[in-house]
Amino acid sequence: MNLEQNPSQRLQRDGRLLAMASEQVLPGLEQAFAVALTRFDDALFDRAERAGSAQPQFLDAMRELRLRRNDIIAAFTAHLRLAWQALEAGTPLSAERVLAGDAAEGGLSLVPEHVLESRLAVRNFAIVLLRDCKQQLARIDRRVGWIAGGLLLDADTNPVGPEHVGVAIHQAFAGVELTAEARLVVIKLCERELTPAITKLYESLDASLANAGVLPQVAPLRRAAAAPPPAPAAAMMQQAEQAQAYDADGQYAPAWAQRFLDRWAQSTGRMEAATGAGRAGHAADEALSGPGALLEALNELLAQRRGPEPEAAAQGGRALNPREMMNVLSLLQSTPSATLSAAIGEHGESLAQRLKSEVLHSAGQLGMAPGSARLEAADEDAIDLVGMLFDVMLDERDLAGRSRELIGRLIVPFVKVALLDRRMFVQKTHPARRLLNSLAEACEGNTGQTPAERVLMAKVEEITERLVAEFNENLAIFLTLEEEFRDFLAQHRRKVEIAERRAAETQRGQERLEQARRRAAAEVARHLDNDPQLPKAIADFLSSPWQHHLALCLLREGEEAQQAASEALQLGDALIEELAEARRNIVGKPWLQAQQPGLRRVFASIGLHDDAASAAIDALHDTLQAVAERRPQDERELPELPQVVLPSVPAADAPAEDLQQAAASENFNHADADRFRQMAVGTWLDFIDKDGKVQAGKLSWVSPISGRLLFVNRRGVRFCVASPEELAVMVQLGRLRAHASDGAFDSAMQGVIDRLDPGVAAAAGDPVVKPPVQAPTVH
Repeated sequence: MNLEQNPSQRLQRDGRLLAMASEQVLPGLEQAFAVALTRFDDALFDRAERAGSAQPQFLDAMRELRLRRNDIIAAFTAHLRLAWQALEAGTPLSAERVLAGDAAEGGLSLVPEHVLESRLAVRNFAIVLLRDCKQQLARIDRRVGWIAGGLLLDADTNPVGPEHVGVAIHQAFAGVELTAEARLVVIKLCERELTPAITKLYESLDASLANAGVLPQVAPLRRAAAAPPPAPAAAMMQQAEQAQAYDADGQYAPAWAQRFLDRWAQSTGRMEAATGAGRAGHAADEALSGPGALLEALNELLAQRRGPEPEAAAQGGRALNPREMMNVLSLLQSTPSATLSAAIGEHGESLAQRLKSEVLHSAGQLGMAPGSARLEAADEDAIDLVGMLFDVMLDERDLAGRSRELIGRLIVPFVKVALLDRRMFVQKTHPARRLLNSLAEACEGNTGQTPAERVLMAKVEEITERLVAEFNENLAIFLTLEEEFRDFLAQHRRKVEIAERRAAETQRGQERLEQARRRAAAEVARHLDNDPQLPKAIADFLSSPWQHHLALCLLREGEEAQQAASEALQLGDALIEELAEARRNIVGKPWLQAQQPGLRRVFASIGLHDDAASAAIDALHDTLQAVAERRPQDERELPELPQVVLPSVPAADAPAEDLQQAAASENFNHADADRFRQMAVGTWLDFIDKDGKVQAGKLSWVSPISGRLLFVNRRGVRFCVASPEELAVMVQLGRLRAHASDGAFDSAMQGVIDRLDPGVAAAAGDPVVKPPVQAPTVH
């Protein structure tokens, strides 16, 4: 079958090929799932044998899965068929919306923790499958969308993609009585058992569609070639993508290292000397990017900064030998001086200078004459680098109070590491820098306000105390502590993911509440504006109990809620129609008879029942009768009503006024705003506050209602909610930048390089931080 190969052209839906594809993949998925279920018994039994006192929950899970096997398979299949039917109807189903409970749950109810954990587990399943089948899925998205009428499918809307398979797994076990731990084990078993079979199904479906003539030459979507100089947000997002790709390659050097080497090579003429064609040029590039070249470049830059040889050396002062240097540092490590501790708490004093002074002062305790000691150039380089590293980290990252103190206590051990193993600065996997990255991540923004934060801070304190107490010259302690803390963080991150989902659901509930409030208020305003002379009883009814009832109906979800909202709107219109008839002097009509049930539902929603509701309805009836008889003095007011008000969105959730005004005046780059609208969930950005502090924020959720983007911090707590336009304003003001995924160590090293050679930042095109405005919704 020959089809036009222009993907931008809208096609008619090809029912024959859709049927062929569904008959090939849907039964295959159902069979793979059914086969996987038969293998769960052995795995759960093995788990029960090792579970000790928790053994019964796995034995119960085995029994439950056997009893509910048919129901489980039916629920799994039902979701996939529903998703495929939505595709055939031309309205692809969003896996994320289904998983978020849009079709089933109340707007403001909190989701049970075991449901959140199940959602997270199937999302992880989808991520694994997406990673393993990336190439096939890129082609399947285009080919299936093509035969469905030229639809643009992605991971969220492909009805047989990993995201929808994950939702089907979640739905399959949703009604099964399993403990939280057993449920997670079962979903993990699905990942192990289903992945190979689903991979083969994808390969088969991809090949079948290609053989049928559906875009036979199509290749996975790739990024377009480099465009002219991008707008700030484009450059920022491009940097983030490059940093993530660099991490995936597993190379030792972070982005700051390559940028610095390029700048350094150009300034010293080495780039020109190394320039050549073919292999010679490639070899030169390799030489400039190696660890040795990086260390050499750093040493040279530090030497230029240090200037002439210190006066103590010119007068013959003796340099501390390596053993003496280690002894002095060990002394400072075990008993830090008050002045060094005070410098850690200050934002202006150089830690490197303070530490060098403390080292020379402490040398007197080793028997050296005061003022006669000096530092070797290599030792001074190590102290300068580590000191500036911690200066930048403490100044730029959100570290305060106990967090700042604990990170500051690491400076002396890290100077010792720098003296023992200079590879720490150039080896990405060095255990010392990995430990520092993890500890900084745990401390950043951690104020200890929640139990989870306090537990995390206690673990940081424990690791720090052990490092200070046990580290001598054996670097193995860093590997031991890093592995232990990494395992602890893995458990903590699971709680963070749950907190992140709660933050998204809370924001979603608040936006739906605000949407319902605005719609109800608009309906009241419509009636009041159309007729400013409404009798007081009717105006009060519309603006109080009816508005509250309508908002509640709009807030709920599902078909019944939509029907209730429709009936509430009809009731308001019917009341106005009754008033219009009364104004035509129709006397003797039994007013509001048809509206009695609806009126009672409205008054019941604010707490008026039986006689109280009847009295309120009588007041409306008598008012209409008085209008019909042209006796305004007989119009009645509603009885005193309970004060019931829907909760309002917290004021702190509103964007800053400065940003709102700038966005409203369109004083921003519209291309930047468009890029933020397309930014993938999970992207990290760096937010810069008025003091220059940097806090990393992860895009956790994009509102389908307002289009606003929700960012959470490293503990899954909401701290920024902003529109794409407001984010574009922040980019323009230097308040937002790409997040370097290399961790706290490499981020701080970029700051060290900028301090050593300000030309690096200018050459790299980093945004200059301009006078700040308040960031939106920063908690």
